[in-house]
Amino acid sequence: MIRQYELVDLVRAYDPDVDEDILNRAYVFALKAHGAQKRANGDPYFSHPLEVAGILTGLRLDTASIVTALLHDVIEDTEVKLPDIEKAFGKEIGRLVNGVTKLTRIELQSDQTKQAENFRKFVLAMSEDIRVLLVKLADRLHNMRTLNFIPKPEKRSRIAAETLEIYAPLADRIGMQKIKDELEDLAFAQLNTEARDSIVKRLEYLRGGGQDLIQKIIAELQAKLTESGIQAKVKGREKAPYSIWRKMQHKNIAFEQLSDIIAFRVVVPSAEKCYEALGVLHALYPSVPGRFKDYISTPKPNGYRSIHTGVIGPQRQRIEVQIRTDAMDEVAEYGVAAHWHYKRQGGSDQVLEGADQGAGSIIPAPTLGSGKKSEGAQYRWLRELLDILEHASGPEEFLEHTKLEMFQDQVFCFTPKGELFQLPRGATPVDFAYAVHSQIGDTCVGAKINGRIVQLRSVLQNGDQVEIITSKGQTPSADWEDFVVTGKAKARIRRYVRIQRRAQYMTLGRTVIEKEFRHEGYAFTEKALDGVLKTLQAPTIDDLYAMVGEGLVTGREVIHTVFPGTKPSVKNPASPIVKPKRKEGGGVPLRGLIPGMAVHYARCCHPLPGDRIVGIVTTGKGVTVHTIDCVNLESFADTPERWIDVAWETDAALPEHHIGRLHMIATNEPGTIGTLGTVIGKNQGNITNLKFVTRSTDFFELLVDVEVTDVRHLTNIIAALRATPSINSVDRARG
Repeated sequence: MIRQYELVDLVRAYDPDVDEDILNRAYVFALKAHGAQKRANGDPYFSHPLEVAGILTGLRLDTASIVTALLHDVIEDTEVKLPDIEKAFGKEIGRLVNGVTKLTRIELQSDQTKQAENFRKFVLAMSEDIRVLLVKLADRLHNMRTLNFIPKPEKRSRIAAETLEIYAPLADRIGMQKIKDELEDLAFAQLNTEARDSIVKRLEYLRGGGQDLIQKIIAELQAKLTESGIQAKVKGREKAPYSIWRKMQHKNIAFEQLSDIIAFRVVVPSAEKCYEALGVLHALYPSVPGRFKDYISTPKPNGYRSIHTGVIGPQRQRIEVQIRTDAMDEVAEYGVAAHWHYKRQGGSDQVLEGADQGAGSIIPAPTLGSGKKSEGAQYRWLRELLDILEHASGPEEFLEHTKLEMFQDQVFCFTPKGELFQLPRGATPVDFAYAVHSQIGDTCVGAKINGRIVQLRSVLQNGDQVEIITSKGQTPSADWEDFVVTGKAKARIRRYVRIQRRAQYMTLGRTVIEKEFRHEGYAFTEKALDGVLKTLQAPTIDDLYAMVGEGLVTGREVIHTVFPGTKPSVKNPASPIVKPKRKEGGGVPLRGLIPGMAVHYARCCHPLPGDRIVGIVTTGKGVTVHTIDCVNLESFADTPERWIDVAWETDAALPEHHIGRLHMIATNEPGTIGTLGTVIGKNQGNITNLKFVTRSTDFFELLVDVEVTDVRHLTNIIAALRATPSINSVDRARG
């Protein structure tokens, strides 16, 4: 174990002004609190918080973080309470320790739900102070280093999977590259031992046979840059085993086909020198197409900045070169922890954000005990996690959306004003709209990518400029969930659909209950329902309405409970019929609409299932559906914000009847109209309206509205009519 004076010396090595007294007191306090407790490997339990503190000294964190590491388990695992810590070490330390403490496990339905609930609470804690996350990551890292001492294989696998799914991505998000790589490697060793061992053996072989080659490449790069007047430090970096395996799986390639197993890092004094060095390398060596990435002008979400390029370099080897400044290298190594290092050197955040590194900030100041949330762009992901937390229906849904938010590769897109947003690969304009602001996402009706109007389900590409078109009358569509990829978008859409579905069920349920009251000859009052809520297991009257509307309780059951003398017959015509469920969209077989939204079919074109259609938002009337070739759509060409992307539901469980309009010319002779009705009837059509347009001695012109199921049904009727001798011509009317 690290001794007391050794810990103080480790902190003093990078912080001469260290508060030795508080470190010594925390060391003794935690040692006494844990007493004779043992870990799974037989070591004193105190060795764990001490090792966590040691990891944080390697990151050069502030004294408060080191003290928190020493104390982070005393509340859960000993008799010590939070007020004891606040009294001995102050409120800041108390708040940090309370944030990191493994919160009391809640007896929930499943391990997955338990994990999700704990993670939800953890996100709330780390949103108050990012140091909570740093201590937690160090805690998880030491637990992973000693994972083999846990006897149960299934428990080891569960902890490793959780590390890979949650903690490694979190480390990546705040730029803690070393911790992220080690967490992934330790989890990889547990979950896929054979694959890791195979990659490690190949790396050892590569090191043994290629060390001379690596040194030659470093020497040549160093010499060429010096000849060009650029002061640079050149070094090699080996890719982590898990990163190698993931890339092999993602690109379906063999180990030998990877060109960046060893990357060469060029560190120069300023951002300008980064681009000069890039010019020198590209002038000397052929560049590899598709291997250039400029993370200086477009930083990664975690603040990482560097230029990456692939070249056929020295010794005719295909290599990757990373070019960055010292400050960028510091952030790449230590991520958010670099902030405290620069503060102690007498600098400020400007050292990390300064002009020598180009536009944009690298790492904003994390919260230092103020309780305020950081507003830097790099912390947008954390604010989005909190937004998901607010709108998710439960902890499991929150965890699902959180994984979506953290896992996927990124694309970078811009607003028309040049603001940069990072989104998962595969993101759509709807995802972009929600990333800009939740309200913009909710009211999104259309989008322009690089100045061209596109469908909302279009996939965004790197560098796209995205303009979102909004309308005050628009609301989220249930169908958006089929193509959005960000957790924030999915959480908002699901929440809105839940609210709309409940409102729809409540309206339907009340209607059913009122009808039952009338059927039995009673006047409906909500007071009559108050006394039966407990019997029907409904917390409120609105809940009862929703249960009836959803079909969980029948209207007949309600009336029989209120008036026990009535017959509980399910054959009563007033009882609701539970129909097969459809996809969202209420009673309308359309995709792209909000449940409960008023829908009208345009009388100018009479759209039918099977037609290509578009929705037009009409003030006060909901949405009017037109065929895509309707001539009246020209009048809406200047108002694209009113257009909604809709389509017929192809697997609607209950076929609906729609009106198709026919224009025909028939012979003016007795029996023609009767023949017309007979032909339509034999083909399962039903005439709902008939209008004579013109009439002469020999012919008359008709408009006939026919009730059909879809466009194929109407086409069959038209074919039958054309085969009738008394019908001269028949076509579908378009106006």
